[in-house]
Amino acid sequence: MTSRNDNANTPNTAKTPNNKADGPVTRLCAHHLTGMYYRDADLVEDLIGKATFTEVMFMQITGRKARPVDLRIVDAVLVTLMEHGLTPSAIATRLIYMSAPENLQGAVASGLLAVGSSFVGTMENCSRLLDRIKDAADPYAEALVIARAHRAEKRAMPGFGHHLHKPDDPRALKLLDLAEAEPDLAGASVQALRTLAAAVDEVAGRHITINATGAVAALLGELAIPTTLMRGFAVISRAAGLVAHVAEEQESPSGRFIWDTIDQAIPYVGKGKSHQAQE
Repeated sequence: MTSRNDNANTPNTAKTPNNKADGPVTRLCAHHLTGMYYRDADLVEDLIGKATFTEVMFMQITGRKARPVDLRIVDAVLVTLMEHGLTPSAIATRLIYMSAPENLQGAVASGLLAVGSSFVGTMENCSRLLDRIKDAADPYAEALVIARAHRAEKRAMPGFGHHLHKPDDPRALKLLDLAEAEPDLAGASVQALRTLAAAVDEVAGRHITINATGAVAALLGELAIPTTLMRGFAVISRAAGLVAHVAEEQESPSGRFIWDTIDQAIPYVGKGKSHQAQE
């Protein structure tokens, strides 16, 4: 008879340094009766009143202490992404707050759901292209392949183009200037974006602006932020902006106006009776 210890399907019960059975672990937080830790830092003694939100956020996300250049770049990114006016995320937040004013967090969460591949979160898709260019033996040739493929398939190039800012997005210009002025940054991601921009212009036969999220992709790449985490910085930043939209909605409500405007602007065209025909 096979003993329990001889069974190949028996879970691994080796001990970790904390004398726990093997399995999922966390390094983010620990607490005890009289205190609490963020990673290895004592929250009360080391962080509260001594570290900024950006410093602690960076440490928690990356697992490393932020350098001065990290803080300058991350702050610039967070400020850039915080507010974009009455875009889909802000409109969603205002309408949900109008519907459920007791649920501020739900209103903000609804707006954060709009941080995706079309608005705000496009730095993730752009960063994937920059990674391809950085890894290529011939970066410009790879950039041309990317630009031609997007044009042939009539796909929007992530990180490029803007419906208002032409010929250049001033936010992108400022962010890239900040990064290129930092001697502690290698510059590979920014150079990849410049290379892609040149290829995009060549294929289009005209100048196409680098937008803010394109620049953000390059800047976060310079800090070695993984592509799969970049959108998280947009979420963090936009959360603050959406709280501001809730604050304004409390003082000067626009949700009902937005609803009424849409109700009148989009006509019913079926065979039924509509209130729109009676007004």
